[in-house]
Amino acid sequence: MTENESRPGPASTGGHQPHQNVHPQYGPYPQYGYQQPASPNPLFTPPAPPVPAPRRSRRLAAVVSGTALAAALIGGGAGATIVGLTGTSAAAPATSSAVTGQTISSTTSTGDVSAVAAKVVPSVVQVNVTTAQGEAIGSGVILSSDGRILTNAHVVDGARSVTITTSDGKKYQASVVGADTKGDIAVVQAQNASGLTAATLGDSGKLVVGQSVVAIGSPGGLQNTVTTGIVSALNRPLSDVGEQQQQQQSPFGRQTSNESSSSGPSYTAIQTDASINQGNSGGALVNAQGEVIGINSALYSPSASASGAAGSVGIGFAIPINDAKTIVNQIVNG
Repeated sequence: MTENESRPGPASTGGHQPHQNVHPQYGPYPQYGYQQPASPNPLFTPPAPPVPAPRRSRRLAAVVSGTALAAALIGGGAGATIVGLTGTSAAAPATSSAVTGQTISSTTSTGDVSAVAAKVVPSVVQVNVTTAQGEAIGSGVILSSDGRILTNAHVVDGARSVTITTSDGKKYQASVVGADTKGDIAVVQAQNASGLTAATLGDSGKLVVGQSVVAIGSPGGLQNTVTTGIVSALNRPLSDVGEQQQQQQSPFGRQTSNESSSSGPSYTAIQTDASINQGNSGGALVNAQGEVIGINSALYSPSASASGAAGSVGIGFAIPINDAKTIVNQIVNG
């Protein structure tokens, strides 16, 4: 129906009158919907068009959104034998130092793991050892800027040559200063080293169960690997875990099977669920302040009894740093 067509009007005595599609006051309008009057009407004021936001406001919104996205993208352990021989504000979001390696997990309950890693990774080295049986990989903690290194005794056991690799890739030949097989602690000296970053040693006597910890080392030769967890238990004798395995191949490998002999390690350990794998031995277990509170030394892996392979099942062990410091003093000072 067009604007010129008529509709049936209301009934009247005179028959039907045509009804035009025209409002007597507002003018013509279409069949469907409303059309603005053709002529101005003092009773009708059309709505004002929307006023665009100032360009500066839009730009500010874009900057804030970009900052939030950047903040969202910036997220933000241990080693072993098989208890085994192998050796801020939105305007300025915090950034972490670049660290080569694998960083697992973003935060601990008390701080940012990236900050702990940035502080401690330069103080942890990879230890490559050649023995009559072949080659082995472990980790170590720098004690002095001239290259004194703390590691596990089982890492350098039978060593014919030792090579130290720092976190930035520099390599040094090293010699074994001494070792305590019972305490599983050894000291090696990197030759012609200077300017190394010594670790900050903490107080393992202040540890509590449930405290967050970070492990740093070279599991499987993957240097500068960082993992996180908590202190699962304190003063854990390794014999508590290995004594039920005496009639079968022990998941602790050679270290536990030697426990009954005079040459086997014997110490009470910090138990942690931070991921510990072969190659972490001698590496650092640190608190949220980046202080070394343990030397990663062993892992419990039941699968090793069946297949010979070993991997972390969340039961790892570290030598308390207070015990390690006592042994180091005995080795160095006689």
